[in-house]
Amino acid sequence: MKLKILGKSISLDWYQTLFELIDMRSFSNLWFWIVLAVVWSTTSHYCLGVPFDMVLRAKRHGGQYESDLEDMVRINTNRLLFIAQMSGLWILGFACFFMTILVLLGFIYGNEFAQALVLLGFPLCLVGALSLSTARLIQQEDSRGERLRRRLMRHRLYTQIIGMISIFVTALWGMYQNMNIGPFGS
Repeated sequence: MKLKILGKSISLDWYQTLFELIDMRSFSNLWFWIVLAVVWSTTSHYCLGVPFDMVLRAKRHGGQYESDLEDMVRINTNRLLFIAQMSGLWILGFACFFMTILVLLGFIYGNEFAQALVLLGFPLCLVGALSLSTARLIQQEDSRGERLRRRLMRHRLYTQIIGMISIFVTALWGMYQNMNIGPFGS
């Protein structure tokens, strides 16, 4: 399709414009870094599906807030452990299958988009395993009150450490890719 602006003919290819906006070269693309920041911000805010502000509110005010926190954690840990018990091996198998495909595509065949997905997805798999472990511990100990809050705070700390290491490694790899290949694919 051609568009005439001020006497000049301009060709408009919507798919070309779309792929320029959403560039598949991840490490030189601002969208990837925004997604990385949002993913880790969200992941560290929710401990086992419970917003961290609920933990702080229960610590400060106790009472009904403490009861709400315990109920929410109980619901989410039961749900997480039920899913792991019923289909955990299938989920683990598919996750390993897809991560293997992404590692091969990214680091053997040099696909930058697959590299970005590995650097985003592998640490999230670690956080998933950490969440499952924490849920098991909470259920085994029948954690309540101060012990539950400490367990959730420790889970959040470990999640943030995994996130910091992940962001650091991703930034190093992204800089390496951009210096080797160049930011515009040259």
